[in-house]
Amino acid sequence: MNNNRKVSVLFVCMGNICRSPTAEGVFATMIKAQNIADQFEIDSAGTHAYHIGEAPDLRAQKAAKDRGIQLSHIRARKVVFGDFEDFDYLLAMDDDNYEILMQASPEQFKYKVKYFLEYAPNLDSREVPDPYYGGKYGFERVLDMVEDASVGFVNSLKKSGEIV
Repeated sequence: MNNNRKVSVLFVCMGNICRSPTAEGVFATMIKAQNIADQFEIDSAGTHAYHIGEAPDLRAQKAAKDRGIQLSHIRARKVVFGDFEDFDYLLAMDDDNYEILMQASPEQFKYKVKYFLEYAPNLDSREVPDPYYGGKYGFERVLDMVEDASVGFVNSLKKSGEIV
């Protein structure tokens, strides 16, 4: 059982302006709708410092807003050493960021680093593609993928008893 302990989740991509803030926004919206938001601490970050302090990509914000998901309050930040200790789950969006997290993680926290799409059994990929250089459809696809993974992640946490 949870015992009032919050599950802390960090969504991670490269710059923290497309995929990881989208995942944070989708997940926040979903857990609020299910009345379980009080069981979580969530955040997002990037493995690179390209966009620190910036809002998510406007295309990501628009695609999310069209689905009733607000991203405009999120600001990009870089993963820091303390994140490995502070978060229960560091969920990488793709192979490159997974590898960067694994290399940066102290040995005792490597088990916390996972692919977000591990929790999306309906998808045939473990990578959320970076939509930054693509068109509108790329952002829609990211939303579809992170919605699927969000449902699977919550179901996994319920099954394991980490949340109720």
